[in-house]
Amino acid sequence: MSPDYRQKIRTREEVAALIGPRPRARTVVMCHGAFDIVHPGHLRHLTYAKEKADLLIASITTDLEITKANYRPYVPEELRALNLAALEVVDFVIVDHNATPIDNILYLQPDYFAKGYEYFSNGIPPKTREEMEALKTYGGEMLFTPGDIVYSSSALIESQPPRIAVDKLLILMESERISFDDLRRTLERFEGQHVHVVGDTIVDSYCYCSLLGATAKSPTLSIRFERKDVFAGGAAAVAKHMRATGADVTLSTVLGDDEPRAFVEREMRNAGVRLFPVVDRMRTTTYKERFFAEGYKMLQVDRLDNRTVSEAALDAIGRTLRDAAADIVVFSDFRHGIFNRQTIGRLRESISRDALTVADSQVSNRWGNILDFTEFDLLTPNEREARFALGDQDSVVRPLALKLFQAARCRWLILKLGERGLLGYRTPGHMPREFFTVDSFAEHVADPIGAGDALLAYASLAQRVTGNIVIAAILGSAAAGVSCERQGNVSVTPEEVHRKLDALEKHVQYR
Repeated sequence: MSPDYRQKIRTREEVAALIGPRPRARTVVMCHGAFDIVHPGHLRHLTYAKEKADLLIASITTDLEITKANYRPYVPEELRALNLAALEVVDFVIVDHNATPIDNILYLQPDYFAKGYEYFSNGIPPKTREEMEALKTYGGEMLFTPGDIVYSSSALIESQPPRIAVDKLLILMESERISFDDLRRTLERFEGQHVHVVGDTIVDSYCYCSLLGATAKSPTLSIRFERKDVFAGGAAAVAKHMRATGADVTLSTVLGDDEPRAFVEREMRNAGVRLFPVVDRMRTTTYKERFFAEGYKMLQVDRLDNRTVSEAALDAIGRTLRDAAADIVVFSDFRHGIFNRQTIGRLRESISRDALTVADSQVSNRWGNILDFTEFDLLTPNEREARFALGDQDSVVRPLALKLFQAARCRWLILKLGERGLLGYRTPGHMPREFFTVDSFAEHVADPIGAGDALLAYASLAQRVTGNIVIAAILGSAAAGVSCERQGNVSVTPEEVHRKLDALEKHVQYR
């Protein structure tokens, strides 16, 4: 197939001019659907329809109107259009931005409109009857294509999702006019950005053990300690990720007067992060100890104090925010005392109006709500946190993200979907789309803990230097992919993200 197949993708106005008005010298049949995964049922449907007319128009539902299953569409509309255009049997492809095909039926007036056999075999559905009435207004006919087997794109996607992350990335970058060199140049601009991270610091301990078995006298597992790795996590991890890019980073946090505090101070000093610790002798530094054996987490022991920090601590953090001339201010919330509905607004008042404001609230298993952070520039919650905030366990992901985007009144939203990647939202306008998806770039998952911190760090910096949420989401996803591929919350470097981008670009070149 020649690259000219892309020329088959047209606007409806262009198609109307090319096929001409009725009556025509050449007959026209139109098929409509999501065509999320083009399967044998689709091919049979399209081939049968083309046998009944001279020209076949394939109409696809726009991404915005697909809400019938979770995480759909799996394939973005640009790639779905290309998939159909590559088929020899298809003459024209249009993307229908309406909820139903009726408006385009009336506008294009095809001689035939083809539907699958499932829309006829068990009685004609009301929406199909509406389409038949639209055809009747100008003398068009409904055509039902035969089919003894009905395939489901949703079932195919859920059973074995095709590995098309790079194809989806490429079509997104092409539509947004973003190149891999643009992504690399963005990484180079992080150096020297002034960042102030405020939030809960967590000391994460990973104890690796070998399993000895159950004890003889009680149903208790016995494990032998082998080694321990300790990391500065929570807001401290975000600060370290951002510092690793060359940014100038300040961390304001609350610590207890204990050994974990001394560990955090050493870690920040070694990382080059400017630390402003508020030391509260009545609190403990949050310490989470995880025990692993045979690759499984056996137990987690948390030492923490989730009470709201003191007035004096809030005043001290507010002063550091006012004194620091930050380009980016990140509120990293784990609901361990610094942030709640009352303190967020108070701390927000201390931020310069010129700073990019970012919030990440990892609170889905405690009392907290991402919607406490309203009117921030960028929010980066995960799906569970979004459902918790909205009290919504039923909506599919795309409408769920829209509801959160509107309720939070943020400028940009990145909804983290774990192994499925992310969904980004922005205010509609001159941009080609208001939402988009980026798949996960992790080749293998060794430890997902901390991937959200890496995404937050790289997405925030990229958003500040480019103002482009798509670039921010891609670089954030790349950093998260690097983080997932190793154990522990270790800082992700620009060199590692460069290598991830190189691997993706190489994959593109050999598609």
